[in-house]
Amino acid sequence: MASIFNSLAVGYSGLNAAQVGIDTTGHNISNANTDGYTRQRVMTQAAPPINTTPGAVGNGTQIQVIERIFNQYTFDSYSAASADKQSSDFSKNILQQVATYFPEMDGVGIKSDLSEYYNMWQSLADNPDNNAVKVALAQQAQVLTQHIQSTQAQVGSLQGQLNDQLKTNIDEVNRVAKQIADLNVAIGQTEAGGINNANDLKDQRNTLELSLSNLVGANVFSGQIESNNHIDPKLAVQNGSYSISINGFNIVDGAGYHPITYDNKQSKNGMYALYYQRQDGAQIPFTEEIKGGSVGALLNLRGSALSSADGKPTNGVLQEVSDQLDMFATGLIQMTNNVYAQSPASSMESNQVISNPADTLTNSGLGIKKGSFDLIVYDTNGQEVSKRTINIDDLTTFTSGTNSIKSQIEASVDDNKDNNANNDINSYLTLSYANNSLGISLKNSGLTSQGYTFAIKDNLDSNNSFNSGTNFAGAMGMNRFFEGTDASDISLASKLAQDPTKISANTAPTSGNNAIAMDMVQSQFEKIDFIQKNSYATYNDTVYGMFDTVATNVGTKANAAMAVSATYTARFSAAQQEYDSVSKVSMDEEMTNLIKYQTSYGACAKIITTIDQMMNTLLGIKQ
Repeated sequence: MASIFNSLAVGYSGLNAAQVGIDTTGHNISNANTDGYTRQRVMTQAAPPINTTPGAVGNGTQIQVIERIFNQYTFDSYSAASADKQSSDFSKNILQQVATYFPEMDGVGIKSDLSEYYNMWQSLADNPDNNAVKVALAQQAQVLTQHIQSTQAQVGSLQGQLNDQLKTNIDEVNRVAKQIADLNVAIGQTEAGGINNANDLKDQRNTLELSLSNLVGANVFSGQIESNNHIDPKLAVQNGSYSISINGFNIVDGAGYHPITYDNKQSKNGMYALYYQRQDGAQIPFTEEIKGGSVGALLNLRGSALSSADGKPTNGVLQEVSDQLDMFATGLIQMTNNVYAQSPASSMESNQVISNPADTLTNSGLGIKKGSFDLIVYDTNGQEVSKRTINIDDLTTFTSGTNSIKSQIEASVDDNKDNNANNDINSYLTLSYANNSLGISLKNSGLTSQGYTFAIKDNLDSNNSFNSGTNFAGAMGMNRFFEGTDASDISLASKLAQDPTKISANTAPTSGNNAIAMDMVQSQFEKIDFIQKNSYATYNDTVYGMFDTVATNVGTKANAAMAVSATYTARFSAAQQEYDSVSKVSMDEEMTNLIKYQTSYGACAKIITTIDQMMNTLLGIKQ
């Protein structure tokens, strides 16, 4: 049976509910600007009634639960959009930086230097014996090569910075994963028994989940998703088992986590490889598994696949730019040196390391092709005294076999058709192999003292196409104008840098001969093969065309990254707006709730004062 004291309890239950409502509203207002905070609501229900005659009598209110206003689907969409935005913004910023290394649109840069370099060759063709022009040519060649080197160094430096950032980001991933695992323990303890909700702890976990998604595009998996009907049927929350996965690999399993490790000991240039640590401690290669977030973008730029030979990236946007720049520089070096090998000298030594001289030339990976070239010997007056054609086919080697370069040079052949064995190529020249390098030189010092010299000239097709020759002298670096093998070390030959007057414009040691200079001028318009090292990728283009390919590739990727970033930014803004509309604190709504709870508190207080007056009346009757 209901009593006056029960009525007092009814009023007190209302006071308590209003007080908790005011506390929760104040908590929301206090955390309105807290990152990751989800607004909370006090859910109440009628207390069990007192059963009496003529029926059940109300027994006030009771607090059912303090619940977060949270929708898992909305949060997942927001998290995915945030990860995509992080990835696209990171790529955009890096590619815009790379684009500044190729300022070709402003009339400056490597292409401008290249054009001026060939203009200097034209000046030398006009004045083949002018030492002042040779000095100017040497200076312009150094400007060009230094610019190529510095651009390649900038790309390599940026790649190294991304590699260092990878290590830092993986450390952060492991830290966040451990924090989430620890929070899972705390959440489990708080919610044990199914009475309390760990609202603030879950907010902290969601914030860390968002950080992990932004870093690596991680996905959260829970046992089941349930509708939050007592708040809003449109809301859904995850309950049950909990794990966080990266491309199928769980890095968090409830209260445990699997760290991602890194190692750069197998890489000559310090590139980090990533590994997933299994429960049994086994290390599984993981570098190519991360696709999302800023780390995914970082790996896409730096390169995620590392060579088993030297640990160098075999993919990645920056590696592609570096490889193409190497292709451009290598093609320029070889074409220039192949032409310059026509300049007579007393000896020529290759700058290529030949690990096995028995290998076939066309399969050496150096860019030597089938065809033939001439070895020509000149006397002190610049007259041709002997010439021999050297043939290269699919079986030709450096020093092994009857068809090798060495055997063809040393063969007893009557080159001049005069039955004189003393004026043939084998009488003048010899091929040596020492310290893994090939050399061709005049046979004795007497020939050198007499002023004899020799040259290498490719035999071209009827159209004089530069791409139709063997490229033997250029690929091997014989009698070089340019030193180096790619963009990282291209430079003017040291002997020419020290004394530019030694630059030769002629194919024979005679005054006024400008054949080499004219061939150099022509070479800028010739299409040749630009071959990527350790790959089958080949571009057939002019030096200008190849460089345009490099610069255009960078510009296109930068523009594409900007467009993708704009798209993902718009998508993120929409997802964030939707998430905020569900979970973010609305000050207007909180002020309304504050007035509501204040009014409720006052009304319940009125109930208690009324009951107090009733009790005083009752006690007064007794007196």
